[in-house]
Amino acid sequence: MTICCRGELLDLSQPRVMGILNCTPDSFFDGGSFWDPYLAMRQAEAMLAAGADFIDVGGYSSRPGAADVGEEEELRRVVPVIEGLLVEFPGARISVDTFRSRVAREALDAGAAMVNDISAGLRDQNMLPLVAQRQVPYVMMHMKGTPQTMARETHYDDLVGEVLHYFSERLAAARALGITDCIVDPGFGFAKTREQNFRLLRSLNEFQTLRAPLLAGLSRKSMVYKTLGGGPGDALNGTTALHMLALEGGAQLLRVHDVKEAVECIRLWEAFTGA
Repeated sequence: MTICCRGELLDLSQPRVMGILNCTPDSFFDGGSFWDPYLAMRQAEAMLAAGADFIDVGGYSSRPGAADVGEEEELRRVVPVIEGLLVEFPGARISVDTFRSRVAREALDAGAAMVNDISAGLRDQNMLPLVAQRQVPYVMMHMKGTPQTMARETHYDDLVGEVLHYFSERLAAARALGITDCIVDPGFGFAKTREQNFRLLRSLNEFQTLRAPLLAGLSRKSMVYKTLGGGPGDALNGTTALHMLALEGGAQLLRVHDVKEAVECIRLWEAFTGA
């Protein structure tokens, strides 16, 4: 399980941490916190110092029911931040969180090294060809519908089987174009109920059949705080508990708001397993 990122071969047999940098006013946990480029820089600095392997920069909130954002606005939010990050932290591995090929292209031109696409290329037919041309790692996530409609699209006859089938098709499409470094994200919270999210978490080991690295995006999501009470701000402890379960299920990347705690979770898991 390796990926090539900016000419560096990364071994994902050791779990890695992707820090979330939402340059948005309306993300579910930290919306508005890093809207200012200076604050975004300081948050990225803190995450890198805490041990983040990647910084995932996004300018389009994908929380359930989020308002649509135009392409120009998304570009305005993410490209200057990526450029600034690589001036201050030239060794940082930057991922761009977008489903739009133009945003991905301009982010890669600015120095991003990975694309994280919630639609797995289904919302923009030019995304997979772009990734193939640039030969960068590509995170493909499972969802149905859009952030505006996905809360109404939670019916599955066979949740795990359908998600696995989705990835088998998307991986085949990517690999047919020559994309070799694909990472799969089951999409916790995207067109899934709380109960379905836990069922998916219990079944993570089945995703090993895809022969692709597995990313878990559980950080402060509703499956945590709707189970324990409170809101996203109260969900750090529960998130860490689910991170340990995801590692046991074979996750090789944790996408998180709280890098220090995720790094510590990985260290404890490695000590426990002897990894």
